[in-house]
Amino acid sequence: MDDQDSLAAAIHEGVVLHAHDPAWPVRFMEERERLLGLGADVFIDVQHIGSTAVPGLPAKPIIDLLAGVACMAVARGLAERVAAWGYTGSTEFNATLADRQWFMRHANGHRTHHLHVVVHGEPAWLDRLRFRDVLRADAGIAARYAELKQQLAQAHAADREAYTQAKEGFVRKVLEGA
Repeated sequence: MDDQDSLAAAIHEGVVLHAHDPAWPVRFMEERERLLGLGADVFIDVQHIGSTAVPGLPAKPIIDLLAGVACMAVARGLAERVAAWGYTGSTEFNATLADRQWFMRHANGHRTHHLHVVVHGEPAWLDRLRFRDVLRADAGIAARYAELKQQLAQAHAADREAYTQAKEGFVRKVLEGA
């Protein structure tokens, strides 16, 4: 499969959840170190977020990285640089995002990493870390989230955006209670 075919397949990849894999934190640390080595002048910190960051939680097998930068101008100026690091992004999609920029790595038609670049210390940074930390600390909330994810993965198996949007109410409630 050439790179264009792999990219097209990754973009249109369905929602399939996998049981938690203990290799996910290792894959995060490897990518974190790589990114900090390549972008030490840009990234203030890189954290593991998303369901692959929560032990025991089922997830799409994609490592979500939260990369903190000094300001949105820096985030918006990274497209060419992260492309050289093996990530791709959508100029049109990123233009719709006020508080972050989003990039993806893929291999063999599957997404492997999502890179969320946000301003370090701002709400987009803090909320994502707070949600992760609540799931790590509260098994009951994590179990309810896992159940919701399973239901939504079945309901929106072919629509990643609908799957993600359908989780927003749960995330908001958790953050309001945190």
